[in-house]
Amino acid sequence: MADPVLRGELAVLTDYLQHFHETFEQLCSDLDAEQLARRAVPPSTLSLLGLLRHLAFAEEHWWRRVMDRQVDLPKLWGKDERRDADFDDAVADDRMVAEAWGTWRSQVAFGRSWVESAPSLDVTGQVHGQDIELREVLVHLIDEYARHCGHADLLRECIDGRTGH
Repeated sequence: MADPVLRGELAVLTDYLQHFHETFEQLCSDLDAEQLARRAVPPSTLSLLGLLRHLAFAEEHWWRRVMDRQVDLPKLWGKDERRDADFDDAVADDRMVAEAWGTWRSQVAFGRSWVESAPSLDVTGQVHGQDIELREVLVHLIDEYARHCGHADLLRECIDGRTGH
């Protein structure tokens, strides 16, 4: 039996997060604005487009606000005024879809860059006045994506029968 490859904590965490980024993107691929905005479980406002906007917000929140301490940024999608604006306002509009993908990709890229430049997983940010380590933020985002990829898998199956296998 071959010896297992030991990659270290950082590689494991970032590889899992990358896997979920790719899985979510694949689950949303080849869909038009109407399909992405379709709410498959009324009366819920849950849709793939809403999830995309929500995950862009999560990336922005954890990387820019918490870890980079850019606390004065306005919240994406009007979430300063309404907590569920990312979902509630997700409508079948090509411009909205393009904006959501662009924002999500830019926030994911910012997060990757931030992690690559961090000296260790012990680096801290601030959330609700408390210190939080980089490793915990990575685990939180893995958890967030794992949960929402499950939602996305079910939503995609309702749209065209495709799943994320």
